Amino acid sequence: MTNESRISLNRRVAAGAALGLVLVGAGATYVGLRLGRADGERDATMQAGAAQRQESAAISGSGHAAETTGTDAGLPDVQVTLTEEGTARAGIVVEPVARGTSALDLRLPAVVEPNAYRQVVVTPLVGGRVIRVSAELGDGVRRGDTMAQIYSPPLAEAQTRYVSVRAMLDAHDRELQRTEKLVEIGSASRQELERIHAEHASQTAAIQTARAELELLGLPPSAIAALDSGKSVDATSDVPAPLDGVVTERAANIGLNVDPSTKLFTVIDLASVWVVGEVYERDFSRVHVGSAAVVTTPAYPSLTLRGRVSYIDPQVSPATRTAKLRVEVPNPRGDLRLGMYADVAITGDSASSVVLIPRAAVQNVGSRAVVYLANAKEPGRFTEREVVLAVGSGDRVEVTRGVQPGDLVVTNGSFALRAERERLGLRPRSGTSPNSPAPAAGADQSEAIQSVRVAVTEQGFDPARLTLQAGVPARLIVTRTTDNTCGTEIAIPSLGVKRELPLNTPVTIDFTPAKAGDIAFACGMNMLKGVIVVQ
Repeated sequence: MTNESRISLNRRVAAGAALGLVLVGAGATYVGLRLGRADGERDATMQAGAAQRQESAAISGSGHAAETTGTDAGLPDVQVTLTEEGTARAGIVVEPVARGTSALDLRLPAVVEPNAYRQVVVTPLVGGRVIRVSAELGDGVRRGDTMAQIYSPPLAEAQTRYVSVRAMLDAHDRELQRTEKLVEIGSASRQELERIHAEHASQTAAIQTARAELELLGLPPSAIAALDSGKSVDATSDVPAPLDGVVTERAANIGLNVDPSTKLFTVIDLASVWVVGEVYERDFSRVHVGSAAVVTTPAYPSLTLRGRVSYIDPQVSPATRTAKLRVEVPNPRGDLRLGMYADVAITGDSASSVVLIPRAAVQNVGSRAVVYLANAKEPGRFTEREVVLAVGSGDRVEVTRGVQPGDLVVTNGSFALRAERERLGLRPRSGTSPNSPAPAAGADQSEAIQSVRVAVTEQGFDPARLTLQAGVPARLIVTRTTDNTCGTEIAIPSLGVKRELPLNTPVTIDFTPAKAGDIAFACGMNMLKGVIVVQ
């Protein structure tokens, strides 16, 4: 009985344990299914959110692309609107962008110098004392004109010696004739005749030497012939003009004691002059002997002289890394004066069609360049657009990106548009330029500061023409990026500024332009130049 009860109890325990195991397994399966469904829902939600974000980004990206279409620039376009009255007050003038021809002109500062092959320093041929001067400083002279007269004792001695030797030769001629007749009749020996012949030859050589000495002292053949005819000795010597030209230097004065090395005058033929410039070694490949050149001068803006490069110095200056370049130009009226400043434009060998805009249309926003485009269909609405500039020539500058032919670009009044854009805060300061300087601690952020950057490159100041507004504080940030130029310092004479430019170190110059006009700046050697246009 007891055994049967124990067996029955064991069976109930086993059955209960099995049922518990089944319930635990079913619960675990249920929980696993719920967790899997939750994870699936969460993954689906995350995927939907990601898709939605991608769609929003695509829409936003397409909008931004539409906004900057045609510029492909780091700065997006900004719209600036002026009223009709504001447009008139700003003096807005627009000009269509056009294509032009760029021959990659190389512009060089130069100086007018004399043609060294037509420049003569006049010295006397004899020593003595100046007794007359007939050429004044600045006089034009013709070749052979007497410029001065010198009393010369050495010349008198040479003439006297020539007359004496000539007399002795005449005496020997007569003696030789007598001796030859005596030999014929037997009254003189052949030996005596030979002696007379030897002495005659010696006297002939002496007269030739004396004549050559007179010629070296500048005595003309007519004067020597006069001595042969018995004319008295003249101790004065004329100093003739060696060529047609202008007297540019005069050291001769009456009473001056001179010798053959004394400089009396300098005569220069100014019918042609040399215009000498300095070309950097980086530009050697762009110019060669024979290249066409156009010469202009600040003194005569309407005068254009054309010539060709006739010489390039084979030596490079170790200080400036430049070589002298020479252009010979005609100067028939004498307009070009020695020492005048000139500008030489060397025309490249190949020309290409490029997009050109007026240089006055370019504004600097930090280290970037922008222009303002007008909308012909919406007067008073302007677009600020970043442009990429290339080589400029005169008042025009080449644009490689940002505008197309036919666009209307603002030439006059662009600074007013920039000021309006800054006033409205249409472009955040952080977006102006990645290299714009941060405001000083404690500075008044509402105060407008005109900040422009200039780099000193191998091409010079870049940009070399800046535009600022009068009466607004300005900050000029100059960075020298190369050791291959003489631009190791910057000078602004009208502001009394002269600062050194360490390599790759920005130098800040703060000032306030007081009135409209041009403020010139240059390197310490005045070779690299630029201008700040204050409007």
